[in-house]
Amino acid sequence: MAEAAAQAPSPVEVVIAVHTPERPIGQAVASVLDGNGDVASVTVVCHNTSTDRIAPGVAGRHRDRVRWLEHHDDRRSPAGPFNAGMRAARGRYVSIMGSDDTLAEGAVASWLALARRTGAETVVSRLVIGSGHRIVRTPPTRPWRRGVLDPVRDRLSYRSAPLGLVSTAARARLGAELVEGLAVGDDVPYVTRLWCETAVAYDRGGPPYQIGVDAADRVTYATRPVGTELAFVDHLLTQAWFTGYPPAVRRAVVTKLARIHVFGLVWHRDRPALWDEPERRQLAAVTAALEAAAPGYAGPLSRADRALLDACADPGVPAAELVARARARRRHGTPATLLPRDLRHLTDREAPPRFMAASLLVR
Repeated sequence: MAEAAAQAPSPVEVVIAVHTPERPIGQAVASVLDGNGDVASVTVVCHNTSTDRIAPGVAGRHRDRVRWLEHHDDRRSPAGPFNAGMRAARGRYVSIMGSDDTLAEGAVASWLALARRTGAETVVSRLVIGSGHRIVRTPPTRPWRRGVLDPVRDRLSYRSAPLGLVSTAARARLGAELVEGLAVGDDVPYVTRLWCETAVAYDRGGPPYQIGVDAADRVTYATRPVGTELAFVDHLLTQAWFTGYPPAVRRAVVTKLARIHVFGLVWHRDRPALWDEPERRQLAAVTAALEAAAPGYAGPLSRADRALLDACADPGVPAAELVARARARRRHGTPATLLPRDLRHLTDREAPPRFMAASLLVR
């Protein structure tokens, strides 16, 4: 890794990883320096490329205010350059940002104010998508909660991306980093530790982090084998720190893994031909690992979710039926998507009524 410039640290260092000059790095940098530069500095990590190729994409008035680093490895994953940038961070807090994303004006100051008011080590940002500012309804926290959050009661696991602030001291204490070597999901183990082992607050009313829609080459959009796509699940479930969590915490995390990642994978593989025998066996193995990590976690899931989970666990269920059940669980508002099999779970925080209500209240 080579460093090209330095400057006095700000309270927050925003680390942006970029691997090609085609990414709109200039607007990402401008959103930090023009709208948040009173409290934030920018480090751009050029991944498997040179600063000379990336710097021309940043406006001249900003270029000398950027701390430029180079990081070279043999992967396309952003985990390596993000880790390199976070390790080099000099501020009290560090934030990571995609090269096609932007920050609303005043976002960083709002995060800082919340951290100082609550004593939070991690601040979760509001998220919106694109110029239409479509709300990302995660995490579905308790709507009245304004202080430090609880990882279970506030369903923090549903936010997979570490967007917002993280205390550099907390990162050092935990030794927490993105997992390098994974094709996808490198941030999930990292944020799980943050949600469960640091003081977390959610900036529910502040200026948002804006997710760009320009980048057609986002790494996480590619289709991969099940074993590759869900390798991060196996990694997470086998970590000593995770297995040491209380059962309620493990159930909360595993419920999210099933609901978002496993079910999402099946939904996006909507052709039975994609589900050959090896892929079905791998899917069943992941499903079994979830149950072993948090026995009984599936109780609050909807009847439609449970039907899909059963198909995931049994390679003998025809692939066409697997796909049909993935579609059925997205027919929101039907009894099968609203009610758990065992009605004793109806008022559980992970059961559809409370989970959906909390999601709708995210602003």
